[in-house]
Amino acid sequence: MSDKYMIDYQSPIGIVEITGTEEGVYSVLFTERDILQYPLTENTPKSLIDCYQQLDLYFKGELETFSFPYIVEGTDFQKNVWNTLPSISYGKTGSYKDIAAAIGNEKAVRAVGSTNGKNKLCIVLPCHRIIGSNGSLTGYAGGLWRKEWLLEHENKHAPK
Repeated sequence: MSDKYMIDYQSPIGIVEITGTEEGVYSVLFTERDILQYPLTENTPKSLIDCYQQLDLYFKGELETFSFPYIVEGTDFQKNVWNTLPSISYGKTGSYKDIAAAIGNEKAVRAVGSTNGKNKLCIVLPCHRIIGSNGSLTGYAGGLWRKEWLLEHENKHAPK
């Protein structure tokens, strides 16, 4: 197994910790830290640098989809759910029911919700775009205030 690397990205809504290897990024998560702990170094793999740069463009409103290499870890069901999240377009929202239908398992709404909460590639696999069927903002591991900010940010920068 390759060495694990970590870098911090200072976003407008808190520090994002990026974890990965030479092969790809497997975690992009908000932290509750106020201080950057993991700076870019000369040893930082290209996959993490690409993620960092793409997050920067995303937060500037200049990037809608991510193209750096990432690794999705989980059960087949979880991977199916997470790989379906990008089908909800930038600046749009969908529901757990929409994702359940998209993976061909309409009765799996609760399992989709649970899986969404375990997403380790936040923003990249856009679980923040999933809201309740009634239009309410539902749980977000990074905090509902961040989910609301991300949705407003995308709505502001989405092509009209």
